[in-house]
Amino acid sequence: MLAKRIIPCLDVKGDRVVKGVRFRNLRDCGKPARLGKHYSNEGADELVFLDITATFDGRETMLQWVNDVAREVFIPFTVGGGIGKLDHISQLLNAGADRVSINSGAVKNPDLIAAGAEKFGSQCIVAAIDARREAGMWRVFVAGGRRETELDVLSWSIQLEERGAGEILLTSMDRDGTRDGYDLELLAEVSSRLSIPVIASGGVGELSHLSEGLGAGAEAVLAASIFHDGQYSIAEAKEFLAAQGVEVRI
Repeated sequence: MLAKRIIPCLDVKGDRVVKGVRFRNLRDCGKPARLGKHYSNEGADELVFLDITATFDGRETMLQWVNDVAREVFIPFTVGGGIGKLDHISQLLNAGADRVSINSGAVKNPDLIAAGAEKFGSQCIVAAIDARREAGMWRVFVAGGRRETELDVLSWSIQLEERGAGEILLTSMDRDGTRDGYDLELLAEVSSRLSIPVIASGGVGELSHLSEGLGAGAEAVLAASIFHDGQYSIAEAKEFLAAQGVEVRI
């Protein structure tokens, strides 16, 4: 059995890390490179950096802070935001990112996932899904949660796997920043349909939420507020999971 991963998430706006509730009311949390180095030193397994306004602003993820992070961080990190072309994926990987996370770009051009997987390998392509409950189902949202699509999360996740995505980063917009725990029903429904790993995102407020997410089928758990606010350290999270019988990298 592969060890489960703990992944701090750093939402980036401009050149600052921010955190909000349900993608709104953002507060400043510091510089991407500084926070990335902190979590790397703490023992995080990976990092995810999401340029949350890139798509809405009609621009690509800024390479400067990706370069800055790569100089300070020595664990795998994923970068997302505004990625819509193969050459942009190449630029981000060349700047030091290990993987790219694609949401809006995949909805606009689903062939981007297949092309990226073919050129760079599936392990480099993380398909991100921002999900919100709407009329008894989960809808896919894009542009940093600002635009609703007609896509059903469950069928879309299957399409993404079929096109070559190596992982799914699944964020519940309903739970994001609320500290109420992951949407376990959403996690279970998506995970049960896929053979690729699902990263749980959105809603962690207690360490028990991490184990609940893994129990619902996630292979990795992503969190932000509990780490940014110093409520828990990465070491405390791993010690808790290990005590629950979860295999983690200590």
